[in-house]
Amino acid sequence: LTSVGASCLWRPRGRCGAEAGPSLRCDLPVNLLRRGCEVEFMERSEIKVEVNATVSSTQVSPQDISITLRPGSKANIIVAVEQLERYPVDLYYLVDVSASMQENLDHLKTVGVALSLRMTEHSADLWLGFGSFVDKPVSPYINVHPSKINNPCSDYEIRCRPAHGFHHVLGMTGNMSEFTRTIKRQRISGNMDTPEGGLDAMLQAAVCQKAVGWRPEAKRLLLLMTDQPSHLALDSRLAGIVTPHDGLCHLENNVYTGSTKMDHPSLGQLSEKLLENHIYSIFAVEKQQYQWYEELVRLLPGSHLGKLGLFQAPNLIELVVDAYKVFFNITIGMHSCPDHGEDEDVTVTVRPVGYNESTVIRIHSKCRCSCGPTKRCNDDSQSQCSGTPDSTNQGPRPDPGLIQDSNRDSTRNCRADGADVDCSGRGVCECGRCVCEQSRLGAVYGKHCEIDEFSCPYGGGLVCGGRGVCVSGRCVCQDGWTGDSCGCPVSTATCRSADGSLCSGRGRCVCGRCVCDDSRRYGDFCERCPACQSTCQSNWRCVDCHLSHGLTQKEGGHCNNTCAPLVGYTEDVPGTAGLANRIFQHLCSPYKHPENGAFSDLSSGLTIINDI
Repeated sequence: LTSVGASCLWRPRGRCGAEAGPSLRCDLPVNLLRRGCEVEFMERSEIKVEVNATVSSTQVSPQDISITLRPGSKANIIVAVEQLERYPVDLYYLVDVSASMQENLDHLKTVGVALSLRMTEHSADLWLGFGSFVDKPVSPYINVHPSKINNPCSDYEIRCRPAHGFHHVLGMTGNMSEFTRTIKRQRISGNMDTPEGGLDAMLQAAVCQKAVGWRPEAKRLLLLMTDQPSHLALDSRLAGIVTPHDGLCHLENNVYTGSTKMDHPSLGQLSEKLLENHIYSIFAVEKQQYQWYEELVRLLPGSHLGKLGLFQAPNLIELVVDAYKVFFNITIGMHSCPDHGEDEDVTVTVRPVGYNESTVIRIHSKCRCSCGPTKRCNDDSQSQCSGTPDSTNQGPRPDPGLIQDSNRDSTRNCRADGADVDCSGRGVCECGRCVCEQSRLGAVYGKHCEIDEFSCPYGGGLVCGGRGVCVSGRCVCQDGWTGDSCGCPVSTATCRSADGSLCSGRGRCVCGRCVCDDSRRYGDFCERCPACQSTCQSNWRCVDCHLSHGLTQKEGGHCNNTCAPLVGYTEDVPGTAGLANRIFQHLCSPYKHPENGAFSDLSSGLTIINDI
């Protein structure tokens, strides 16, 4: 059975519609009905979860669960664990102290004692710590005018503290009075943009173990309080900060010194550090930002999110207490039935470390059904390939050896040359033919299921650029196209310049575009080169030297330093001087003055009259 969930139904072979492999006989009800299968011939994959409520527990609940599964299905269960009364708890408050948090900071000042009293119901050993953050203290996140750096609120005649990436204020302590005094001394700060540097501060609070004072044996809770979203990795590029975060502690005198040197951490990096240091994060955010942090929490394992209108004591206390409770979300799935195809019962025991109670999960695998005389959903005895008649046929049975040889031949037909799996591993072999699996990404087809619509390079948003088919992970391009994604024309027509030459004779055609031989050249046909000299310009000194000293090889020795490697000499030919002069005029005609007939040497500024 290849069902993938409770919404799928299964039909037996030969009972409805055209014959097909398991991948087509297990499907959604609407699809089976479309293929002509009647409702009475469909069987539903059973998934049942039953909790035995008669068994009581004090620490782990529920204690007895029964699950019924079919192959391909899965079930989710939640096991709750109550902490021991004397289990130590460390709670670190990490608070946004930007100006918009003024009212919320005032409410926070009443939380310490109330939370301590409430948490005594769950733990007799609660320690608290405190830290604050705003944003990276660089432009454009803060106003860098000298009058604003030390007092961001000077325009409002209020004394604010300077902006900071993270300031560790109070290490873990069991003294609630000291915690309350610390909160009351806090003042707000200010910055320019809306997002804050909360994730940057969270990483420091997590990795700076010694400074914060996390106890090794305690359950660690990190409570982030803010009314704005947080900056993410790469945001710091706006300030010219491009160095990735190294994931280390950078506190000096309890101030985060890496804030202006490194980028914000990525979510993956922050998640890794929270898990590595056994820290559960709690986000207390105002309702306007709830959706933003809801997406964030999904990427941070062990995180808890609370929606609060204001950070009032009762709301914060409930949020922390809820996060203190431990819940295990357990997923149990069944991939396949045992070889004998019979139903089986399996018992699993889940016991949290350090607890004397456990949860017993009884799993009943349901492999039998009403499909065929053997009550097995994938009954090979009904295969049309085997040549074996059904149980009602009283005729002679074929030789088992012949059946085996036939099956081997069928299997060989389902394998491509050199392959060691049937149907390229993407289908099942039935009657010597591959029945390909169906994928959500696209169709799988071909004699050996070797062709698909999704596993090759894309071009312009289309597999193989829409100019080929995907075969075994490589594009087979249509005529006239080539390249990994069939994006390169075979024709060189797009590289032909106006005179018909290929890339103006100064390059080669690669994937329909000219690649110039000289790096100084550019243009669609390598036709542009402002830095290049003309033929006349590049050979001017050589020509000028020979015209000045005669055109014989003997006299031309004076010009060896100028152009000897560029000039080939011949025997005296009548009219050589006139011929050379005509060649000179031809080469330099673009530079002939239209009025006086002089030739301008653009490289040296010299002129020479054409009748020399």
